[in-house]
Formats: sequence, structure tokens, C-alpha cells
Amino acid sequence: MRRRLRAILALAAPTALVSVLQVFAQLFETWLAARQGTAALAGWAVVLPFALLMQMMSVGAMGGGVSAAIARALGGNRREEAAALVLHAALIALVAALLFAVPLALAPRAVLGLVGGRDAAEAAAPYAMWLFGVGALPAWLANTLASVLRGGGRHALAARVLLIAWAAYPPLAWLLVEPAGMGLAGLGAAFAAVFWVAALAMGLVVLRGGAGFAPRLRIAPSAAMFQRILSVGLVACGLAAIANLTTIMVTAQLAPLGPAVVAAYGISARLEFLMIPLAFGIGSALTALVGRAAGAGDWAEARRLAWTGGGLAFLLAGSCGLVVWLFPDAFARAFTNDAEVVMIAARALGVIAPAYAAFGAGMAMYFASQGAGRMGWPMAGAVARFAIAVGGGALLAGPMGLDGQFLAVALGITAYGVLTATAVRPGVWR
Repeated sequence: MRRRLRAILALAAPTALVSVLQVFAQLFETWLAARQGTAALAGWAVVLPFALLMQMMSVGAMGGGVSAAIARALGGNRREEAAALVLHAALIALVAALLFAVPLALAPRAVLGLVGGRDAAEAAAPYAMWLFGVGALPAWLANTLASVLRGGGRHALAARVLLIAWAAYPPLAWLLVEPAGMGLAGLGAAFAAVFWVAALAMGLVVLRGGAGFAPRLRIAPSAAMFQRILSVGLVACGLAAIANLTTIMVTAQLAPLGPAVVAAYGISARLEFLMIPLAFGIGSALTALVGRAAGAGDWAEARRLAWTGGGLAFLLAGSCGLVVWLFPDAFARAFTNDAEVVMIAARALGVIAPAYAAFGAGMAMYFASQGAGRMGWPMAGAVARFAIAVGGGALLAGPMGLDGQFLAVALGITAYGVLTATAVRPGVWR
């Protein structure tokens, strides 16, 4: 137990440090958006699920597929395969970035209007154009190349570059949003700028053998190599899409109640999704360690690693949830002075925050499942979460009002954590 715990913490520590800085940067972003007024905060909330989706897919979903594929190749002593996977990962990142940039940068009002209505979409459009039109490609490249490094067990090296990016984002965002007068669009411009620098730096690190091997770039793309990544990455992206579709659908169900309700739920959703980068510190270590154990055929060790990491994430996320549950008004007021938004956001946090513990454990087990290449149960958990949060929310909102919708979100999160953890047993992981 102690050996596994030390191994997890050794790899998790640098990524966890990045995650803490990322959490601060994203909280600062929420505060800065709220300073632009309730309409701007509603516009930011409409973009939030898509921004989170891009981060989740590039870092932990397709990024997890990249990291897991390289870890399994190295665990099986197939270094040439690991070297060839780098080019295929970069090509996947390019295509994925275009899938975000084309609809959300070229037609933001049409897409976002379906979620939050015309007024919120109008406020969000300039932000989306910068965030996805200029920032999607560097974000995908930087996070994909960081996953290459993590697959090689070089978590600290990947963390150094990302630490600089997330440290630079808050001051640059403030500078562009307020002194430069860009408003909400400045958030997207700042994100794009710091991630272009991060992508270039990460590319140099990988090309110089930072992952423990030199990448092979002068090769013809291979369907088999794409399959190594996509067999996990596509399923994981599907899970991320379902998670964010859940937030989008809940937002759409709340949109007729007005911008204040949409803005309040945006604050709650942001705090909920901040559990993901916190769990990712542990989860990224599990992807690499479980992947190597699975690649070597040691499934018993893979399962023990997963449960050890899942327990750590449960305690970490649960502690955060307890603090938020005890002081929901304080957290809501940290983002906005609008009394109505504060009241509704505090109601949401008071119901949803206790579910953070199960969510954190589920996320850690999900990243472990990527390393194992066993994604069926996490997919079932994501579908259950969507059905309960959206369908259950529609049913409970009738007799219980907003509290019924928030309760359904909490129950959906809990179901996800329970079902994902259920997968880690000898009958599935073998």
C-alpha cells in the first residue's frame, strides 16, 4: 500500500500543483466575468460548457487516450510504437481543434443561442470567437503533447510548461478585459495567447526527447496507431461530451427562468467542474501507472493502484465539498454582488456540494480506466448522470422547483461515481 501510495503521489504532485493553479485561474476568470455585469456573466456561463468540454477532451479524455497508449507501449517494452504514436496524437489534436473552432468561432450566436437565448449569446459571441477561433488549436496541441510526456512518466516536465501558462493567464486576462477594454472577449484572447506559447514550448520539449524517447515524425500515418489512441480517447471524449451536454441541457432547462438563474447555475457548475482538475492530479498518475501495469499483464496491481488513487480523490474532493456546503453564500458572493444570483447559487451549492466526494472518486477511477483500456462502466456512469440530472431534473422541478433540479444534478454526480468505481473489480479488469 505504501509503495503504491508513494508512486501515485510522486507522479501526482507536479500535476496537482498545475491543477491548483488552474483552479485559481478559473476562479479568477469567473470573478472577472462577473465584474462585467450579470448579462456578461450569463454570456460567460453559456460558453462555459463548451470551454470545459475542450479542456476535458484535450487534457483528460483524448489526452488520456494518448497517455494510456504510450504508457501501455512502454510497459510492454515497445519503444518504437511509443515514438510513432506522437505524430498520430498531433494529427488527432489538429482535427479536434477544427471541430471546436469551426462552429463556435464562425457561428457563435447560432450555436450559443440554442443554449442560453439570444441576449446571452450576443454577450458571449466575441468571447467565443477569440477562445475557439484563436485558442482551440494551441490548447489541443499543448495538452496533447503534455499527455505524451505523462505517458512517458515525465509528469514534472509537462507541469513546468503548464505552470507558466496558468500563472500568466490571470494577469493577462485582467489586462485585456479591463484596462484594454476588451470586456469578456479579453478572456478568450488571453487564453489563446498563453496557450500558443505553451504549445510551442511543449513541442520543443517533446522533440528533444523529453518523454524519454525521440518521436518518429517521418512516417506514414497508420490506422493501427490511431486505433491505439482512439480506442480509449474516443470513448473518453464521448464521456466528456455527455458530462458537458448534461450541463448544457440543465442550463437550457433553466434559461426560461431568466439570466440571473443561468448565471447562478454557471457559478455552481464552475465549482462542480473544478473537482476535475483536482482529481486529474491523481488521475494522470493513475493513467500512467495503471497503463504500465496493464501493459505488463499485472492486472491485480492495476486494480490496487486504482482503488488507492480513488480513495485519495474521494478524500480530497469530499473535503472541498464539505467546505463549500458549510459556506455556500460566501462562495457565491466571491463571484458576484448581484443579490438574486448569490441567493440562487448558494441554494445550488448547498444541495450539490456534498456529492463532490463521489464525483472526485469517480473521476480518479475514470482516469485509471483509461490506463486499463476498460471504459464500458465509466460510459454507463456518464449516461446515468445525464439521465438523472436532465430527466430527473425535469420531473423533480415540478413539485420542488429549483431545488428539485439541483437535487437531480447531485444524484446524477453520485451515480456517476458509484458506477465508475464498480468497474474496478477482477471480473472487468482482467
